[in-house]
Amino acid sequence: MCLLENVLEWSEQRIVCDALSHTDPLNPLRAADRLGAATGVEYAAQAMAVHGALLAQSAAAPTQGYLTSVRGLSLHVNRLDDQTGPLRITAERLSGDARLILYQFHIHHGERCLIEGRASVVLDAQTL
Repeated sequence: MCLLENVLEWSEQRIVCDALSHTDPLNPLRAADRLGAATGVEYAAQAMAVHGALLAQSAAAPTQGYLTSVRGLSLHVNRLDDQTGPLRITAERLSGDARLILYQFHIHHGERCLIEGRASVVLDAQTL
């Protein structure tokens, strides 16, 4: 399930993506005919995964990673599906090494911040 539409920009420290899937009535994360704001964590996690893949372009083979924790999560809205137009998902690498990265993420609709928080990501789950 790919929720993101485009990578708008990226660098070694940051990625910015957009998404339109929050308005899709067939979005697989919808429940009770709505897309709750907490599902934004999955949008951010996918941006982090794309960032990792872009950084590892020269690696021989992709590795399996996973989200280990989410901290400082602030939901400034109750739902995402009532936001018309694209969402902008930004993930910025705060610290990390070859095995673990701490990201800060924000999801905006226009200039309004809808969701923000931090997430830890293990990059090579097979080594644990």
